[in-house]
Amino acid sequence: MNRTQTLTQLSNVPGAMRNLTCLAALAFLAGHAASAPAQPPSNADNVLVAALETVVISGSRSEQRREDLPLSVDVITAAELEEGQLVDIRDLAKGLPNVSVKRAPARFGVTGAGNPTGRDGNAGFNVRGLDGNRVLMLIDGIRLPRSYINGSNAFGRDTLSLELLKRIELVRGPSSVLYGSDALAGLVNFITLEPSDFLKASDGSSKPMGGKLSMRYAGDDQSAALAASLAYQQSDTLQWLLTGSSAHANALDNMGVNDSASVDRTRPNPQSDKAGSVLGKFVLQPQAGQKHVLTFEHVKKDSQIELLSSRTKAPFVAASVMDESATKTMQRQRLAWNANYSLDAAMADYFQTTAAVQSTTAQDNGRTLRKDMGLRIRDTSYNERAWQLGVQADKLLRINSNWVQKITYGLGLSSTDVSSFFDGSDPAPLPTYLPKKYFPDTRDSTTASFLQSEFASEQWRITPGLRWEQFDLKVLRQSGFSPPSAILGKSLSGVNVSPKLGALHTLSRQWSLFANYASGFRAPNAAQVNGFTENPTPSTFVSLLPNPDLKPETSRNLELGVRARLDSLSFDAAVFAGHFHQLIVDKKPLGGAGLAGDPLLFQTVNIDNASIDGFEIKGLMDLGSVAQGTLTMPFSYGRANGRNNSTGRPLSAIDPSKLTVGLKYKTVQWDVQLGAIRHAAKTAEELESPYLPKPINPPRIAQLTLPAATTLDLQGQWRVRKDVRVNWELANLSNRRYWLWSDVQGLAANSAVVDAYSQPGRHASISVVMDY
Repeated sequence: MNRTQTLTQLSNVPGAMRNLTCLAALAFLAGHAASAPAQPPSNADNVLVAALETVVISGSRSEQRREDLPLSVDVITAAELEEGQLVDIRDLAKGLPNVSVKRAPARFGVTGAGNPTGRDGNAGFNVRGLDGNRVLMLIDGIRLPRSYINGSNAFGRDTLSLELLKRIELVRGPSSVLYGSDALAGLVNFITLEPSDFLKASDGSSKPMGGKLSMRYAGDDQSAALAASLAYQQSDTLQWLLTGSSAHANALDNMGVNDSASVDRTRPNPQSDKAGSVLGKFVLQPQAGQKHVLTFEHVKKDSQIELLSSRTKAPFVAASVMDESATKTMQRQRLAWNANYSLDAAMADYFQTTAAVQSTTAQDNGRTLRKDMGLRIRDTSYNERAWQLGVQADKLLRINSNWVQKITYGLGLSSTDVSSFFDGSDPAPLPTYLPKKYFPDTRDSTTASFLQSEFASEQWRITPGLRWEQFDLKVLRQSGFSPPSAILGKSLSGVNVSPKLGALHTLSRQWSLFANYASGFRAPNAAQVNGFTENPTPSTFVSLLPNPDLKPETSRNLELGVRARLDSLSFDAAVFAGHFHQLIVDKKPLGGAGLAGDPLLFQTVNIDNASIDGFEIKGLMDLGSVAQGTLTMPFSYGRANGRNNSTGRPLSAIDPSKLTVGLKYKTVQWDVQLGAIRHAAKTAEELESPYLPKPINPPRIAQLTLPAATTLDLQGQWRVRKDVRVNWELANLSNRRYWLWSDVQGLAANSAVVDAYSQPGRHASISVVMDY
């Protein structure tokens, strides 16, 4: 039977579209393997099989082999999460080309001039030069909260626990056709554990109960964590899972040496973090072809920070800061129901429904004690209440003896109520502090429909798609915002249409080519449209103006790639070029002298077009057998370049190129890997301006640039027995002082506290994992 016959037969089987790609490829491989001369298996063969069998969801909204997607997708598996001891989203980005996560040190100010530095922790992903809310973050396909920054207040996007996950999928490039607004630069989908992940024995047979227990310690923040999972087969139709974790940590270490309690401090501020999470899942399969999953998730994180870096140096005045501290609390709760149905109907072979509600609350409380014993208090809250509904259908059609077509279509509704509140008090003789909202309570809702069609033959996969989406920012109430604001908040709505077209051509078992054209968009959020504040102080008068005329950001991206699965080498390479229109710049300085009657003016605005291009390569080389084990070399390299098309200058937010190379030796019982990461320099020629942006001209202050840096890490795993594993790592072996561009962008070159932004020095981590 040839591959065409296999595709033709599969098209006649109800519900087969989920397995079409995998079965066709496996049948083809099996047929060739049967007719080919027998050869001894190598480590490269194992790598090839693992790559071919990796199934992802995020690239097409249904299960599909990663090899068959005409776009770049990174998959971090449960084994990689464990062996790499990845504990937060900052760790995820460490070895990925053209990906980073900002994590500035906690050096924010509670009162005084707006300074949110480090208040948002792990702020979010930067993918191919674009960051923040331009990268959509999902958990089991449900949107995670956005980040938010205003003045000294900031809320990041690390509202999850990696202990609850079995896989992470990162799609590079616009993904708005399938997922809508915010997927302008890409998306990251965090996929949680299921009971079936623990209810299989090592020989593949089923077992009634299973689970996992893990303990870890990390030296970079002196964190310790405990996590446990228990899964149970209640009956032939019902399974359930309960997973929980608890963690404690201190501040992330750095290479600073100044331990003084003043603004000159470069050591981390004293910090105590606590985190806890619970995941519960019930999986009901009442009959063949039907599956219902009910999920409950709760994540809570608390931080207490003593801001020694805020204290004033002598000589003191009455208003000098003598002590400052902050407490941060974040919690997110999610309840979701997902149902899958295999049908034999004219309109669909496979049908899926999703319903979810999610509540996120964040609270920042700050206290400042002055020299005159006056106490200033700032309490800030940010809340999101969201629900999401979706239906999706898949239909497989046989066009002729050579081609089949898989149609995916669906509808989506979402609504998020967003609010914030700022309270506090000031000592006399300061004016009475007026509680306020920086933007009115707002409902952010969308209505969308999408259609994607995949045409598949022996050698080709062609995938066009289209999404229509209406977005609506509706002001719910003005109370708390206006007054005191003299400007009423305004609603905003619009429609966006996002097309895509992908193609993959299989040249042989070893080689394939792909091309992908995709569009993306991001609608403005409530704070960007209606954010307004006036901050008159004795030294500076500042005004942030709303902008109800903001337009959505849009993007067009073209990606060309090649995949190779050779006897001793496996790699993926891609080049990309994107054009971005109406990019939103938050709080752009518009001028002003900072005086009464002529305040410093800021406003969130659209800027002209920008372009980003670059390339990525990642893979693994098989170096053969050595003694009783195998030797392999994983590698990756990525580089991006950006340009503001209105000025012709580079985009400062682009990360320097990153090269990773490893040497891994693996035996049956243990493995060890030495890895190197090379961060290229960031020079003044790569900045949009060598100077920091200021609303008034002299004095001009140069921006910090970075030298190149190479770090070495040593890690390994000891499989004590088949159900007990010990993972360990010695990071930054040479104790190198270095910085990441994502953390220091916008820092003055003459800053006396540059070392406060440096990465941790040499440190060790260890974890123990036991299956049962």
